[in-house]
Amino acid sequence: MTKKEIGDFREVWLVDFEFGCEDGCTPDPVCLVAKKLGSDHTYRLWQDELKKLKLPPYDIGPESLFVCYYASAEMLCHLDLGWPFPTYVLDLFTEFRNLTNGRTLPSGAGLLGAMVYFGLPAITAENKNEMRELALRGGPWSAEEQKVLLEYCETDVDALKSLLPKMEPHIDLPRALLRGRYMKAAAKIEHTGIPVDTTAHNLFKDNWESIQDILISEIDSGFGVYEGRTFKRDRFEAWLTQNNIPWLRLESGQLDLSDDAFKEMARCHPHVSPLRELRTALSKMRLSELAVGRDGRNRCMLSAFRSKTGRNQPSNAKFIFGPSVWLRSLIRPRPGYGLAYLDWSQQEFGIAAALSKDSLMMKAYSSGDPYLAFAKQAGVVPENATKKSHGSERSLFKACVLAVQYGMGAKSLGMRIGQSESHARELLRLHGETYKVFWEWSNAATDCAMIKGKLWTVFGWNIYVGERVNPRTLQNFPMQANGAEMLRLACCLAVESGIRVCAPVHDAILVEAPLEELDDCVAKTRELMAEASEIILDGFRLRSDADIIRYPERYMDERGKIMWNTVWKILNNMVAQ
Repeated sequence: MTKKEIGDFREVWLVDFEFGCEDGCTPDPVCLVAKKLGSDHTYRLWQDELKKLKLPPYDIGPESLFVCYYASAEMLCHLDLGWPFPTYVLDLFTEFRNLTNGRTLPSGAGLLGAMVYFGLPAITAENKNEMRELALRGGPWSAEEQKVLLEYCETDVDALKSLLPKMEPHIDLPRALLRGRYMKAAAKIEHTGIPVDTTAHNLFKDNWESIQDILISEIDSGFGVYEGRTFKRDRFEAWLTQNNIPWLRLESGQLDLSDDAFKEMARCHPHVSPLRELRTALSKMRLSELAVGRDGRNRCMLSAFRSKTGRNQPSNAKFIFGPSVWLRSLIRPRPGYGLAYLDWSQQEFGIAAALSKDSLMMKAYSSGDPYLAFAKQAGVVPENATKKSHGSERSLFKACVLAVQYGMGAKSLGMRIGQSESHARELLRLHGETYKVFWEWSNAATDCAMIKGKLWTVFGWNIYVGERVNPRTLQNFPMQANGAEMLRLACCLAVESGIRVCAPVHDAILVEAPLEELDDCVAKTRELMAEASEIILDGFRLRSDADIIRYPERYMDERGKIMWNTVWKILNNMVAQ
């Protein structure tokens, strides 16, 4: 990447589309305004004019820079029109997020919020919402409505023109262009979407109210904690006592019944998972909100860079990986196709080892089983120990490693493993003693953040901190945020290699290929994921695992298997009647 400054480009184009979009479908461009910076050259094109063009009206070659706000939306319009992507994209949204991540924003991170942040005049939020609703409404539009929408579109381009010089001093262009590169990949991923079993989805939607009461009866038979549709705290506490399960508690001493607590406890007590899934299904799940397009594919905005760590933050209701894990079994490849869910093995442990350059930690990761290796390095199990011979010890050391990654203290770890707080404290001490280099690095990073007021990843994703920041946030940030960098780079490499990426999911990628090409696709994706890790971690490569689904199989997460089978059995019985 040879361009270091915006001035290195021969042309800079400021571009904005307005578009309509049905849930689960790809956008339908309504109009476009594009202005060439430093000249009066402007394009104002309506829908019918756009669809006649086989190429964009502006230059997209390597000597031009495409500037916009939230680039994946503009790139989706390019895809819908059959236009190639610009070589270089500068997304002022990603750069504004990077400039303000962790800071309080009075008007949000949208274009209007950025204008307010820099003290620039902007249209009102009400006017902006009104115009977006007009575009999303779909046609036909009257001549007056077309005029109004084009004028509105131009106000956004004029806003970019005002915003760019304010932001330019804060932009590290090579890294900004890398983020723009990801937004291009994100657009292709959103455009591809995730294949869904629409027959099952429609059956669930049509019968969900009836299913719920039977579901309570089926799932709760193993717990006895519901009265009608009401979860009873005292019954649950009695069940926990009967099954000798310690549970997280609030400062008041009451059981912590939040979904986070259930999620955390289900990790160490898997038989709690069906109850968690049931609670989620009854309280939060709205099957009609899952965004499935007319072609039977789940699509929604990935909301790239929305989280503090820079991870995607798609809607939990619209994205199929957002609701309960059992619902993911609606994912099913098309006839003749297969899917593969590839995730990095122990990604955060590997990132921590490589970034801290802790040789013992890197050796543990390279062994293939860092949890058992940790137990050996700590001197708790013999060198010839295996997962089979020392499974219980391995489980404790695994819980300790995960506790460190989550910033968990001795009390919470003790609750998680069903041991005393002193036993948990001893495990954490062993981690500190074994991986001294890692802890020195981690503490130094936290101190650096408090002194300099920010932390950053290898590719310059920042988080700004204040005096009241949660130390756990700072401790987790290098692993989580560099993990996000790794995923973005892997998505770029995969998409640019012609792999059909259906979705990025935290530390994983879902890909699709014809059955005869699936094994090669998996091998290629795994190599690209390893390459991405090597780039992020200065030569240290992470492994990946692959869960392969061939038609007519469906995706199945073990944590949701009981719930899926139960719901499917209920539905089949209802249909049979």
